[in-house]
Amino acid sequence: MHVDVDTQKCCGAGQCVLLAPAVFDQREDDGIVLLLDADPPEGQHGPVREAAAVCPGMAITVTT
Repeated sequence: MHVDVDTQKCCGAGQCVLLAPAVFDQREDDGIVLLLDADPPEGQHGPVREAAAVCPGMAITVTT
C-alpha cells in the first residue's frame, strides 16, 4: 500500500488522525494533514483505507 495526500484539498477535519495516528498527523498552525508514513505496514491498511473513505476533502489517495 502507498498513501499520498493532497494538502490543497485538505480541510483539516482530522478524521484521518483519529483513525490512523501512526500514519497521519496535522500541522500545528492550520490543521492540514501531515503524512507520517507513505508506505504503512499491513496492520495499518484498514484504518488508512477508512481514513481515505471518510476524508471530507478527498485528500487521501491509496494505491496498492
